[in-house]
Amino acid sequence: MSSSTPDPADPVFRLHLGGKMAVASTVPLTSREDLSLAYTPGVARVCEAIAAEPDLADDYTWVSHTVAVVTDGSAVLGLGNIGPRAALPVMEGKAVLFKQFAGVDAVPVCLDTQDVDEIVATVRALAPSFGGINLEDISAPRCFEVERRLDEALSIPVFHDDQHGTAIVVLAALRNAATLLNRKLGDLRVAVSGAGAAGVAVTRMLVAGGVNPDQVIVCDSKGIIGRHRELTGTKAELAETTNAEGRRGDITEALRDADVLVGVSGGQIPEAAVAGMAADGIVFALANPTPEVHPEVAARHVAVVATGRSDYPNQINNVLAFPGVFRGALDARATRITDGMKVAAADAIAGVVAESLTAEAIVPSPLDPRVAPAVTEAVAEAARRDGVARR
Repeated sequence: MSSSTPDPADPVFRLHLGGKMAVASTVPLTSREDLSLAYTPGVARVCEAIAAEPDLADDYTWVSHTVAVVTDGSAVLGLGNIGPRAALPVMEGKAVLFKQFAGVDAVPVCLDTQDVDEIVATVRALAPSFGGINLEDISAPRCFEVERRLDEALSIPVFHDDQHGTAIVVLAALRNAATLLNRKLGDLRVAVSGAGAAGVAVTRMLVAGGVNPDQVIVCDSKGIIGRHRELTGTKAELAETTNAEGRRGDITEALRDADVLVGVSGGQIPEAAVAGMAADGIVFALANPTPEVHPEVAARHVAVVATGRSDYPNQINNVLAFPGVFRGALDARATRITDGMKVAAADAIAGVVAESLTAEAIVPSPLDPRVAPAVTEAVAEAARRDGVARR
C-alpha cells in the first residue's frame, strides 16, 4: 500500500481523521439570558459601538488574537503545486502550532486560485475578520508581490512565513554559531544556495542583522547571481547588492573560502564544494527531507552543522519564530511587521540558549517553552520602537 493511501491502522491517518482543529465557544450558552447577551438583542449594541469606532473590534471580537493562514496550494512543503484542498492538512497543522505555542487562534484559508490579483483581492476582502495574515506555501516569485501588495493595502500584519520565518531562525542560529566560534557577523563570507522565497528573505535578513552584503553570494539553479547575468525582479536586486567580487560560476565557486553555507534550494551540493570552504565553517543545509549536504558529510569539513530535520541537532524550524512574532504583533496591535521586529525575534531566539551554546545546540528545541514568550516580548517592544504599534 502506498504511504499516501489512507490506512485506518496508520497513526498519521488516524490522527488526521476529522481534521486537527475545531471552533469552541468562549462564553456560556446555558440560559435565555446567556443567549440574549451573546446574540440578539445584546450583540446589536456591540455592533453599533464598533460601527461608530472601528478600532473597538480589537477589544470586542476575536481579531486581537486571530490570524488567517492563507495559501493557494502552489508550493506545499516539498510536495509542490498540489492545490488548495490537498494543502489544507498543512494549514490545519500550522493553526494548531499557533494555538499550542502562542495562544493565537488561526483559521486555514485555502484559496482556489493562483492568480495574484485574485489572491490579493480575496484576502483584502477577508481582512476585517482577522488581526493578521500569515501567507503560507505560495510559490515564488508570486509570493513577493502578494505580500508586498497586501502589506501596502492592509493595516494589520502580513507575514509570509516561508520567507521570513525561515530567515529569522537562520539569523538566530548564525548569531549563536558565530559567537561559539568567536566570529563577528560582519566578517563572515556567506554563500546562499537558492534564490526563491526563502533564499531572498534569508539574504535580506542576514544583511539586516549585520552580515556585510558585499560578502554574500547567492546562487540559483543557473549559478552565481551577479551583474554579469541578465536578471529581473528580486534576482536583479540581489545582483546589485551582493557578490561584490563579481564571482562567476556554480555553487562550488561560491563556496570557495566561504565561512557559511545556507542551503534553501533542495538541490544537492557535492562534498568537494563543502571541502573548499574556509576552516571552522558553518553549514545550514535546510532542504527537507533531503538536505543539500548530508549533515554527516558536512561535519567532516565544518565546525557547525544545522538542518531543517528533527532527527539531527540544530533544527532550523519556523515554529521557533512565527507563533511569537504574531503574538507580539497582535499584543502591540501592530499595523505591520518591520525588519526591526524580525531582527528582534531572531535575537530573542538566539538569547534563549546563549548561555549554554555548543556546536550541537545553537538554537533552542522547537518544544522549548521559553521561546514563544521571549519572541513575543521582543517583537512587541520592537513594534513600539519602530512606531507601528497601536498600543
